[in-house]
Amino acid sequence: MEAACRVTVVVLGTLAVLIHLVQAQDQQGFISLDCGLPAEELSSPYDEPSTGLRFSSDAAYIQSGQTGSIQPNRESQYLKPYRRLRYFPNGSRNCYNLNVEKGSKYLVRAFFVYENYDGLNIKPKFDLYLGPNLWSTIDFQEPEEDVRRVEMLHIPTSNSLQICLVKNGTTTPLISTLEIRPVKTTIYETVSGSLNLYLRTFFNKSDTYIRYPSDRYDRVWTSYSSYFRNEWIQIFTTLQVEVNNLENYYDPPNAALTSAATPTNSNLPLMINWTSSNVDNQYYFYTHFAEIQELQTNDTREFSIVWNGEVLRRQFIPPKFSAFSLYRSSPSTCEGGKCSLQLIRTNTSTLPPLINALEVYTVIHFSQSETNENDVVSVQNIKTSYRISKNSWQGDPCVPQQLMWEGLNCRITDKSTPPRITYL
Repeated sequence: MEAACRVTVVVLGTLAVLIHLVQAQDQQGFISLDCGLPAEELSSPYDEPSTGLRFSSDAAYIQSGQTGSIQPNRESQYLKPYRRLRYFPNGSRNCYNLNVEKGSKYLVRAFFVYENYDGLNIKPKFDLYLGPNLWSTIDFQEPEEDVRRVEMLHIPTSNSLQICLVKNGTTTPLISTLEIRPVKTTIYETVSGSLNLYLRTFFNKSDTYIRYPSDRYDRVWTSYSSYFRNEWIQIFTTLQVEVNNLENYYDPPNAALTSAATPTNSNLPLMINWTSSNVDNQYYFYTHFAEIQELQTNDTREFSIVWNGEVLRRQFIPPKFSAFSLYRSSPSTCEGGKCSLQLIRTNTSTLPPLINALEVYTVIHFSQSETNENDVVSVQNIKTSYRISKNSWQGDPCVPQQLMWEGLNCRITDKSTPPRITYL
């Protein structure tokens, strides 16, 4: 399961079937960038047919990079936004600048598709930064797959969000799409830090995925098909599962709730286990349940929900054809990196437990403060007024220190204090 948590391929048009509603929902606040799409192309912006998402060229959001396309014989495997890319042979750091609302919560997602676009068959490895902080290392070299995805839930501390691709070796960074989605601030709350996506799945054996417009926030849900255990069976319904937005703020899509996994042996618990190489990971998880079978008069489905040996809920009965989301409000670690979620049938239950959908996130702390906002505005105005196009003048002016803008001096005291520009 570890591989599924690190990357999930959801762009394959021939292998995945998109489940979506007929009626499109509002995309207000969405930023959907097709990286490498020429700004002057008549099709920019365009509506991607299977999702209805409106994608635009990324040219207005970045000042550097070159554009390319994946190999023509591979294009049919991908939806349109993932066929082009922007790559960065020059400069140590190349950054996108996106306007956001300080203090609001956003889903931030990037896709990277290599597919030997350069004909060199050299799989790249590079770093992805959020402002001055390392977000993730994008590594196509291990395992050997041609698609990577990263996603987080984040609250910006300024009105600008900078996503930077940074060289960490000799290979060339690239990016296929960059997507920003506003999310309610009252959901996915953390004690501290942002949430990095580890897993978001619904329990269905078919090779499908769900996203906008079925999911109002455009969360991408992948089926658990590759990891559906032999000791489970799938149950499903063709009826609508109610999601009451006033009671369930997480608003899981109906399509993720109409199927579920349940043990073949009704006396056994349903167990979901995984092992992470990072034993220090702190986890938040969100389980989504709905009873999707018409029960007989004498039947009861009741079970306990146990996380790493801790009972989170006893004698839980999933509501009939209605969504219920259960989560732990504080982060937890897994001993030795071994995590376990168990659903255990109670003695009075006549039916085994079930689960419809599951989300797992790890906490990521961005400890380095951004450069003082007033200083950044001032130096950006100078950059614009004098039409300075230095490749090194991208991202945060002062930090990380090894990528400080050429010609600047900064006063950097500690990570929690915003650096100040002292000389230009």
